[in-house]
Amino acid sequence: MRKMVRAAKTISLLFLALCLTIGMVGCGVKKAEKTAVNDAQKPVLLVVSFGTSYNDSREVTIGAIEKALQDANPDYEVRRAFTSQIIIDKLKERDNLEIDNVQEAMDRLVADGVKNVVIQPTHVMSGFEYDDVVKEINKYADKFDSMKIGSTLLATDKDYDTLISVLTEETAEYNKEGTAIIYMGHGTEHESNATYAKLQEKITAAGYNNYFIGTVEATPSLEDVIASAKEYGAKKVVLLPLMIVAGDHANNDMAGDEDDSWKTAFEKEGFEVECVLKGLGQYKGVQDMIVDHAAATIAE
Repeated sequence: MRKMVRAAKTISLLFLALCLTIGMVGCGVKKAEKTAVNDAQKPVLLVVSFGTSYNDSREVTIGAIEKALQDANPDYEVRRAFTSQIIIDKLKERDNLEIDNVQEAMDRLVADGVKNVVIQPTHVMSGFEYDDVVKEINKYADKFDSMKIGSTLLATDKDYDTLISVLTEETAEYNKEGTAIIYMGHGTEHESNATYAKLQEKITAAGYNNYFIGTVEATPSLEDVIASAKEYGAKKVVLLPLMIVAGDHANNDMAGDEDDSWKTAFEKEGFEVECVLKGLGQYKGVQDMIVDHAAATIAE
């Protein structure tokens, strides 16, 4: 009889232990499911850049901007998208590096169950690339609880003033009598090309009469800035890219040794030339500007 009682107690204890174990496993599954749901619904800050195939420049410009945005917004997941399909394809073929274009990035957000997204461009101005981004993301407006897009680097008069302060501080070591400091922008047929003339007007009005803004593909042209440097009386010119990255345009069109590069053109005109291959994205002040733009968008 005693043996039967002990056996019954043993069976009861084993059954109780089994129930507890199942219950704990069940709780663990529920907790994991809850964590997965929370992660999926974490808001996303999608950083959209033109892109570059220059790996070193990409990390210290676009990568640095993304890190600054992540540090300033720890509650957000920061993701990357490029607008240049040519660069995306080149990186995939050459480095087996996969980067989403805007459509792919938005599709991924939807598939991941993200409900709140802020799209922050790193483009200098609101040209064709920015217009395309806005057009693309607007197709997804009904897919999220909240979808916002931030402004480009130069969107307000305050942005121009801030950028001028950043540019002049970054180039203070070159700002000497007889030296012209020339920033090379991309240029565009878009009406936003007026950005360059406005920046020139404001930087001159701020008292920097040896700073000049030119473009590779529009106006002010290379010929325009050469004429400005001569009129100023410069003996030396310092060339820098007015672009987020120091990519193909900076390395070849600006600083290359070819006959049609800016460096060669200025040398032929008798100027001493120094090239600084440093994209705007490397400037702490520019990173701060983009962080501020994102913060303003998030706060809306």
